[in-house]
Amino acid sequence: MGEPALQLVSSVRSFQRKDLLPLEPDSVWSIEQGIVRTLTWDEEGRTIGLGFWGQGDVLGLPLSPISPYQAECVTPVKVVKLSLESRHLQEGLIRRARKSEELLTIVHQPSVVMRLLQLLEWLTTHFGQPVPGGRSLDVLLTHQELAETISTTRVTVTRLLSQLEQEGKIERSQRNLTLLAPNS
Repeated sequence: MGEPALQLVSSVRSFQRKDLLPLEPDSVWSIEQGIVRTLTWDEEGRTIGLGFWGQGDVLGLPLSPISPYQAECVTPVKVVKLSLESRHLQEGLIRRARKSEELLTIVHQPSVVMRLLQLLEWLTTHFGQPVPGGRSLDVLLTHQELAETISTTRVTVTRLLSQLEQEGKIERSQRNLTLLAPNS
């Protein structure tokens, strides 16, 4: 008999937007629904965004050498605690490694506008849905959260989002952002 695909340590737990997931040295969470961002901060207290994680992704203190380390809910979230021996954890680790490397290539772009545009492309690919003319992201991310992820300021992100909108690369409304396909 093979190992069950998912070895749960706890039942599904729910958290609201802006809640911090409780992180323990021996806990690993699997995201069943919603989006979580991981972050740390430097000696001056500046927040550093480490990544965005969604359905099927895993996170927890055993998976990160970063300290301090927090996991904040970007949307309402449902998670389950996994056994460290679960095959689901292994699959989640592979997804995590791939996403981490994708994010590293984004934050190492020399141009801030390219970092922002590539982050928006990454977010709409992983968390958005296709719409006529592009991909829509119906997730409330603040300009500050975007700035922390690409190592710039909130003011710069606000200015660049306006620039990208004027150039016809994005459309924004109260609740979503649409990344427009080229030539749409």
